[in-house]
Amino acid sequence: MKLVMCVPNFSEGKDQKKIDAIRAEIENVEGTKILFCEADADHNRLDVTFVAPIDAAKQAAFNATKKAAELIDMDQHKGEHPRMGATDVVPFVPITDTTLEECVKIAKEVGKKMGEELDIPVYLYEAAAAIPSRKNLAKIRKGEYEGIKAEMGKEPSRKPDFGPDRMGKAGATAVGARMPLVAFNVNLGTNDLKIAKKIAKSVRHSGGGLRYVKAMGFEIKERNIVQVSMNLVNYQKTPMYRVFDMIRREAARYGVSVIGSEVVGLVPLDALVDSTDYYLRLEEFKKNQVIENCLWGGK
Repeated sequence: MKLVMCVPNFSEGKDQKKIDAIRAEIENVEGTKILFCEADADHNRLDVTFVAPIDAAKQAAFNATKKAAELIDMDQHKGEHPRMGATDVVPFVPITDTTLEECVKIAKEVGKKMGEELDIPVYLYEAAAAIPSRKNLAKIRKGEYEGIKAEMGKEPSRKPDFGPDRMGKAGATAVGARMPLVAFNVNLGTNDLKIAKKIAKSVRHSGGGLRYVKAMGFEIKERNIVQVSMNLVNYQKTPMYRVFDMIRREAARYGVSVIGSEVVGLVPLDALVDSTDYYLRLEEFKKNQVIENCLWGGK
């Protein structure tokens, strides 16, 4: 069976009734299975990961986006995480018997339907990008909801791929296709946001850091700390342990310690096994020594 994974993020992390309503739109489509669903109050963001056959994935993503547009008013939204819409991003990821090219096609079909039927501006990103400069989500989302809203209809570079050249209260949505990534955060033993931002700049590729890392500095107000929040877009070529070590060294330059790290959403087993192998200095370790790999037919 052809299966795809979809990882939509919504701009709501506090109101449980709204969260439940958005989640229900995904669960109510036959064939879908939610693997992960987590709301973050500080970021005011809901992160959902589900798998489904292609047609069901397209329907579930559309239904959830429609519900979010009904429930979330971006003019009232505040949160730490960059955002531009009620449904902020909808990436499709190849999983079983599907290819990245198929996910590009899915993204374009869903994005077009959202633009036409929901009257939401839609930008295609990553592998689905129709414009090379839009491969990078950060460039699309620059200025966030308020900045993009002010420029739409005036600045040609803001014209969406689908939907109106203006924003309503639901904002805009980025729909794309990509390979699996790791959302990885490192928490620092300080509340100095400037330090987190400096470290994020040094570690991310656009700042001269590691090739497959996107990073930003955030406040975690509930814990009175700051965080380097990252997407590792190719965890095989830039593994988690390499990123962690670099952040730890950079933090030491400012007299700050790393107090912990976290994975947001799902993570490939290989990403964790590689880090375990590195830190334990295992000799001649092979991944087929992992019981779960043997059970699932891994190599």
